Amino acid sequence: MTETNANQQIARAAGTVMIAIVLGQITGLARSIIVAGTFGASPELDAFTAANRVSETLFLLVAGGALGSAFIPTFTGLLAKDEKDSAWRLASSLANAVTLTLSLLALLFAFFAPQVVRYALAPGFSEKPELFALTVSLLRIQLVSAVLFGLGGLMVGILNAHKIFLVPALTPAMYQLGIIFGALVLSPSMGIYGLAWGVVIGSGFYLLVQFPTLLKLVAQHATRITHFFSLGLQDSNTRQVFLLMGPRLVGVAVVQLNFWVNIRLASDMVEGSVASLGYGFSLMIMAQAAIAQSVAIAAMPTFSAQHALGQNDAMRASLASSLRGILFMAIPASVGLILLRVPLVSFLFQRGKFDEHDVQLTAWALLWYAAGIVGHSVMEILTRAFYAQHDTKTPVIIGTIAMGLNVVFSIAFAKVFTSLGWFPHGGLALANSLATALEATALFIVMRKRLNGIEGGHILRGAIPSTMAALVMGLCIYGWLYFGSNFSAWILTLASVVIGGGVYVAALFVLRVPELTYIASGVLRRLTSLRGR
Repeated sequence: MTETNANQQIARAAGTVMIAIVLGQITGLARSIIVAGTFGASPELDAFTAANRVSETLFLLVAGGALGSAFIPTFTGLLAKDEKDSAWRLASSLANAVTLTLSLLALLFAFFAPQVVRYALAPGFSEKPELFALTVSLLRIQLVSAVLFGLGGLMVGILNAHKIFLVPALTPAMYQLGIIFGALVLSPSMGIYGLAWGVVIGSGFYLLVQFPTLLKLVAQHATRITHFFSLGLQDSNTRQVFLLMGPRLVGVAVVQLNFWVNIRLASDMVEGSVASLGYGFSLMIMAQAAIAQSVAIAAMPTFSAQHALGQNDAMRASLASSLRGILFMAIPASVGLILLRVPLVSFLFQRGKFDEHDVQLTAWALLWYAAGIVGHSVMEILTRAFYAQHDTKTPVIIGTIAMGLNVVFSIAFAKVFTSLGWFPHGGLALANSLATALEATALFIVMRKRLNGIEGGHILRGAIPSTMAALVMGLCIYGWLYFGSNFSAWILTLASVVIGGGVYVAALFVLRVPELTYIASGVLRRLTSLRGR
């Protein structure tokens, strides 16, 4: 595979994934709007958000980032070497291991749920008996989703390794639909419990939507899948995945520890702080997902194959191209969210039980989270490059240090914000953005040394015009917000997006950024071919 073909393959796959991810983000946005209108930033939603963190942590520890980072490179490497028997044996063994492990952990956490909430998750809720009991109940319900998500996460890895991206990328939208069902259909009679059961239903959708595509692959390789009920501990590839998972497991645990610390600190702050942090983080992640996750998901199999075949030059070029591409989108997204935080939150959420106070709480969190979009996006690509090299240790070491700093920053910034008379939960969001930026910088330095460069000049020639164009865009948006301050939030927001997007693209054209020429040429070719039909 040549460098050009590899980059084109990543670009095509990223485009496909981006469409599905945008659909998922739109569905997630609809979920947030519906939940906000139904529950606002209420104590009940604080309890739901805190309880959901436990099942999400279990999923990510066992079958999310940990398994994906270890399984996909190994599975893809076996497929690239045409060792399909070994590849499918590995997948079967890990499916059994994931199901068994998550089921046992879910039962354990369900039994000790009161102790988990009181001493680890949200000790601030212990002073409010009703809120404490509600959190315990919601936690136990949502633990079911961890097992379903675990198997679904493994399926995502299998399909992505076969360069099937569309169906796995649709899974987040299926999950959001389950929560929407819970909010609209179940919550009127069940209250916040309906939302918890919506999580379980959504995780079921997440799993089931992948079954038809997976069954087709299984039918093609049915003779190669043996030992259905074996954990495969005697298999060298299975042991390799477990060894690779070890460091990554620590890394995921450290990241999740930071979220637990945030919930723990926010549980002692003004009511609604936990929920508003969730709203703000979800808006930032929506932008980051559309920008970076699509590229990262599409690039991972290519990086893995290039490493397996010893094509370091090709990997260097693919990585540089991926980083340059996401900077063109991440920089203006950060500027735009910072400037539009209040009208955007008001436009999206201010209805029903979500009042002006909730708008201010959420917008304050979004301000500081939005500052970290570039760091989050760059880190998304770089970590996949390390995992493709079967190196889970380096990102974990760097991530552990960064997340340790995150905890220190969270405590320190919360105190600083309080002393300034600001909402202290904003300090928790700022801590996350700063720690992530430091982590991304360290990963870049290490990877550049490992690959003898990452074509830094090429990346910089993209970052400079993008920053200049984003500044011009920001000035135009700021001017529009100033002169249009009397307009409604929806007019301010929609017009700002149109104005900002138009100005940014125009500025890039003036600066002669080649990527825009490629995109325009591709669109014209596509339209010409459609007319030819």
